[in-house]
Amino acid sequence: MSAPGHAVVLLAAGESRRLGEPKQLVVVDGEPLVRRVARAALETGPTQALIVVGARAEAVWGAVADLSLTRVQCADWSEGLSASIRAALRTIDSHVGAALFVLCDQPALRASHLQSLVERWRMDPARAAASSYAGTLGVPAVLPRAWFEGLTGLAGDRGARDLLRARAHEVTAVESPGLANDVDGPADLERLRSR
Repeated sequence: MSAPGHAVVLLAAGESRRLGEPKQLVVVDGEPLVRRVARAALETGPTQALIVVGARAEAVWGAVADLSLTRVQCADWSEGLSASIRAALRTIDSHVGAALFVLCDQPALRASHLQSLVERWRMDPARAAASSYAGTLGVPAVLPRAWFEGLTGLAGDRGARDLLRARAHEVTAVESPGLANDVDGPADLERLRSR
């Protein structure tokens, strides 16, 4: 029997305070990061694809409105990443077996890496499949439905990293060292633009 389908959850509600401009809209190779990441995530063939928006919702949504994504408005986005995750979990279809959680601040992210995560999860649907970079497990990651309850208890600007660390024995790691280079502050943006 094959594994049930997966949902894509693109977390794009943040304010990007440290960067000073919306990281979702930073242009890389001619397109906004949020669009670049969304296109890569859609290549995994999800049964459902969500984008969680909050700060600058209209501008972020405008960058991806023509893609096959369902918009999820996170009214309490200022509470941090955990609020976006909870908003997505309330929207995920009941028949979905797992969710591929993706941020839009990793310019090195490739569709092939996301596909590897989904394939690893399909090999053992009880296990999560997470990216491994800079000596840690993180997102993008495919988390099985059985993990969703643990995500609802997150608070503040905390994502799945602590849960992945606590349940590392239930995680298949997929190496992607380039993902450690995210866009969080002005120096990261300068480095990205000078390449």
